[in-house]
Amino acid sequence: MSESSLEERGRALENQFFDKENQKKLDAMKQAESAKHTRDDLRRASGMTDEAVLDKLVELGLRANTIAALSLVPLIEVAWADGEIQDNELTAILQGAHGKGLEQGTEGYELLQGWLKRKPPTDLFDAWGSYIRALSGQLNEEQNRLLKNQIVGFAKMVAASAGGFLGIGKVSSSEEKVLERIESAFKRG
Repeated sequence: MSESSLEERGRALENQFFDKENQKKLDAMKQAESAKHTRDDLRRASGMTDEAVLDKLVELGLRANTIAALSLVPLIEVAWADGEIQDNELTAILQGAHGKGLEQGTEGYELLQGWLKRKPPTDLFDAWGSYIRALSGQLNEEQNRLLKNQIVGFAKMVAASAGGFLGIGKVSSSEEKVLERIESAFKRG
């Protein structure tokens, strides 16, 4: 084998090595960028600002649509608790959906519209509860508390929007029971 041939093969080996190393770095950069976009999408969809919670949600494979469903299913359940959705509840839910990035014309929005017209089956809320219990087991206490406060707080706002004088002050007993079920889904163990 000639010296130039050995030198050429050496360079080829070196180039291949660096190409593979560069590809690994490129892949890592793409993955980090994807995680950043996912985290930003989750932030917009959930309203959550705690970076540790957002990182954990990304790590667990959650996406913005999942988070939107996580926060909207309890609202739908509260709104339907007394058998019909009040105008103020409808407005609160649609504003919440808009704030979470569910815009008219998207699949998520169409699904929400269906739930607002016809009460979804109870197994949707049961599935939500099971999902929250599993997710709660993956989060630390602070992360779990933040997620719970956000979801329960929004559900309480919807419940309060239909009651009392000018929508302030009265939550029905059926809505209270649903709120208790929502809160209990976050209990560990």
